[in-house]
Amino acid sequence: MNKFLKGFGYAFTGLKYAMLTQLNFRVHLVAMLLAVFMGYSLHISATEWLWISLCITLVLLVELLNTAIELLTDLVSPEYNPKAGHVKDISAAAVLLTALFALATGLVIFLPKLISLIKHAA
Repeated sequence: MNKFLKGFGYAFTGLKYAMLTQLNFRVHLVAMLLAVFMGYSLHISATEWLWISLCITLVLLVELLNTAIELLTDLVSPEYNPKAGHVKDISAAAVLLTALFALATGLVIFLPKLISLIKHAA
């Protein structure tokens, strides 16, 4: 059981490392807070919350994996290597695709509600 609990400590250490060292991870955390605030303010449905939660989880997950891949790549290839650069670029592309999916999902959920709110305010 002690070994199991230590695993959580390592996971939280990894989250702390990402928050302290990775600007993009912090940007995604701010986007997460904005999405949660908007979801709460706009009274989105349970299904919409599931989609928003999925997007948040996927973006943060892929960003963490990107960070791990970049660190490992720097460890095994400290000098410039074009293949190491490709590994990092592909990893960053995975984050980009995930973030674009999250953006599209957010637009589908929030844009109609925001437009309706603006129309009622006018």
